Amino acid sequence: MREQITLECTVCKHRNYTTMKNKKLHPDKLEINKFCKFCRKHTGHKEIK
Repeated sequence: MREQITLECTVCKHRNYTTMKNKKLHPDKLEINKFCKFCRKHTGHKEIK
């Protein structure tokens, strides 16, 4: 049931991270604060398809 998702920076729109998520238990989109190497600071990263 786990699927691989990609996380995109909300500031510069670069796709920096990939992770796994159980879409059956968590159907809504994931948003996490992570370090963006292009912005060189911690920013919000949203799940994209």
